[in-house]
Amino acid sequence: MPLPSQPTGERRPRAMVIDGAWRALGPGLESLSGPGGAPLTRTVKLILLPLIVRPGLHPELATDFLAPEPAARLDALIRESGGRLVATAQWFTLLKRTRRALGVVAGNPQDLYFQRCFELAAEHGEPAADAGALARSVVEDVADADGGRTVDALKRYLTDATQHARLEVELGVGWEGRQLTPAADTAAAVALAGEVLEACGGVEGPRDSPSYTSMVEAGHGGLLGRALWTHASGVWGRDDLPAHLGLTGRRLPPRPQVGRGASTATLPAPLDRTLFERLFVVLQSSARREELPTVPELVGREVGRSCAPLGLYDETLRVAVLLGGQLAVGLDPLGIGKPAPGRTAAHRAVNSRWRREASVLRARRMTVSPRPDPDGGVLDALAQDLRTPWVAYMRRLWVRLHGRDVRDAPLADAASAWAVLDGVARSVMMDHRARVRSALRTLTASAAPPATVAEAAESRSA
Repeated sequence: MPLPSQPTGERRPRAMVIDGAWRALGPGLESLSGPGGAPLTRTVKLILLPLIVRPGLHPELATDFLAPEPAARLDALIRESGGRLVATAQWFTLLKRTRRALGVVAGNPQDLYFQRCFELAAEHGEPAADAGALARSVVEDVADADGGRTVDALKRYLTDATQHARLEVELGVGWEGRQLTPAADTAAAVALAGEVLEACGGVEGPRDSPSYTSMVEAGHGGLLGRALWTHASGVWGRDDLPAHLGLTGRRLPPRPQVGRGASTATLPAPLDRTLFERLFVVLQSSARREELPTVPELVGREVGRSCAPLGLYDETLRVAVLLGGQLAVGLDPLGIGKPAPGRTAAHRAVNSRWRREASVLRARRMTVSPRPDPDGGVLDALAQDLRTPWVAYMRRLWVRLHGRDVRDAPLADAASAWAVLDGVARSVMMDHRARVRSALRTLTASAAPPATVAEAAESRSA
């Protein structure tokens, strides 16, 4: 995936055009919008782009920066769909209320219902007085479509005493049967990773890299995984960083357990997760669970996968972990670290993008300022995340790759790998931006006089 070029002349970012057109639609879109009024990421991904903009039919609207005429066309497409989008928001609110009433908890409602709500809006307009029965039918239809591939079904399967005991034995056998060879020299693998990142990060987009194929054929991803089992050090050319880069919170990855529960708020590092926690994330994040194997098949394959190097079966995905690690150790969004050897075009592109973020600029000022954090540590904690960016990056990368492994979706070439690596970097950056904005809103509200807060609330309800 090529990196977006910088705007020239009168070209405008497509995201900015979408944001402006969305805000111009006015009230009624709150359930499809973020706290600041912009469309949610899933609103753009699941509704605006595929169902309204339709870049496949309008290739002139598929680029990151638009000339005036395509920008005006995009703006018009969204404004013309304003009535249908308001109806979509109303259907989504109704479906969420119906979902709660039925006790359905599996899956992300936005992933499950956004496009169905747009279809309902196109067919029926805004929900009528008798829309409750139709909403119930849609929620039940979506729930039945997963074929029992739910978190509840997973929990019943794994907490069955017989199954639990059998799986614990299988995990023990698999873990003891690992190929524990002495940690080999990873310098050659890391050097090849640098070559791939240099080829992928150019402004003209990723070039074919024979080094990527060489890494896969030589099993360099598996080499890294086995190195983590034997407590290798200095893998990344820096002794101050653990070889696992936060993929485990232990000195060595522990033997996986079956587990009996999971919570998104308390998930441990990826290589420390139980079978339940690994598959809980897969089921929670899957928009099309009917395409997944059945729960017994999911569990059976996860036993072997959890005992494999890096917790992954496919070697292309393991190589992506190695590439991601090499990218992660050179991330420096604050721009205050020492220039590290081996930084590539990919590093320069990602770091440059991060350093333009307003939230990063503020964090940088806090980092270099001798004054104490005036907010009691909230923003300082967010700044600290930018001092160790590899932790969030590697954690999110592993989850993406694990999801692909479960679905048997390898990364065929360097361009495919870069699409994932760059996408994770963008996702981490956007998540950090959202958390900074949320913290600032909270701090501003707490600092405002009571009358001001009351007036703001009254204004919002007017």
